[in-house]
Amino acid sequence: QVQLVESGGGSVQPGRSLRLSCVSSITGFGVYTMGWYRQAPGERRELVALITRNGTTDYAESAKGRFTISRDNNKRTVYLEINSLTPDDTAVYFCNARYFTLDYWGQGTQVTVSS
Repeated sequence: QVQLVESGGGSVQPGRSLRLSCVSSITGFGVYTMGWYRQAPGERRELVALITRNGTTDYAESAKGRFTISRDNNKRTVYLEINSLTPDDTAVYFCNARYFTLDYWGQGTQVTVSS
């Protein structure tokens, strides 16, 4: 059974940084496009960032400049670094793995930004 396990969330003050991690049990992890999504209370889940098998990245407009997605295929792990956190970044952050019709999600990690 495929597992994606996110970690690194927590409660932080505005202006701080966090690094989220998503460890995968997927065989052939390297061919998957990995993504981070987030869902704020009462809102729809939205894309934050993607990284392809070749390392090409793509970001939502709201994520450009403060978010960095990266991956380590040897560790089957994808990361999301978030700088200068604001209360608007408060959400559950989900990891996603996609390869053609294969589509897997993690359980999410909560990020709460408040003073």
